[in-house]
Amino acid sequence: MDLAESTRTGAADASTRVSVLPVGSTEQHGPHAPLGTDWLSADAVARAGVKRYPGEAVIAPVIPIGIAAEHRQFAGTLWVTDDTFRAYVRETIESLASHGWDRIVVVNGHGGNVPALREICGQVTRDETAYAVQFTWFDAVDIDDVALPTETSMGHGGSVETSLLRHLRPDLVDETAFEQAREGGTGDWGEWQSGVNLTYDSAEFTESGVVGDPGKSSAAVGEQLLDAAADSLGELLEVVANRDGSVPKHR
Repeated sequence: MDLAESTRTGAADASTRVSVLPVGSTEQHGPHAPLGTDWLSADAVARAGVKRYPGEAVIAPVIPIGIAAEHRQFAGTLWVTDDTFRAYVRETIESLASHGWDRIVVVNGHGGNVPALREICGQVTRDETAYAVQFTWFDAVDIDDVALPTETSMGHGGSVETSLLRHLRPDLVDETAFEQAREGGTGDWGEWQSGVNLTYDSAEFTESGVVGDPGKSSAAVGEQLLDAAADSLGELLEVVANRDGSVPKHR
């Protein structure tokens, strides 16, 4: 059930405890991909995953702005502080749980959100508001199993994300900008020394904002990525729906 498209009576009739909350970011993804890449991807994976789930699930409206200050030097990037993001997501989870949808999977499309989401889901689970877990779609997919030539890391605006967008919304991908993205991009996230990333902002190490090569992307690979992520999410929803979330006490 799509919550945003449902009436209040339709929502009241939902006979499930399972809900999905898509979360992403509005940030630069190079000169070729849309600023909404992360939330568009999260929303699409959430909807596809719910179709794989054999039961009923409520799909909440996507949260499109996340923790993305690392991209702030690039035009169009929006971000909120960690505290604001944690509070917003937590209170959204609390409101879902108040209606009985208290088995919650937060479907995430932005790497910068991961630590905060793990913390939030742990908090609401420990205080028994809900049983919540975070699912980051690109961590749930074995990229090596998908035909991405010579590029098997997630990157940023590279072949992985661009492939998914070319499948989902090809109208939003500017293929004429691939060369600009590649020439101004890099192959690694940051500048590393002794296991430490010396940088904090993407503008420090990539001129185009890209990590990876979008020229190696394809819509066919994007379809494979979506299928793999949706299958993984469908399996997770079934486990979350039925898992005993109680924690044994030890003395």
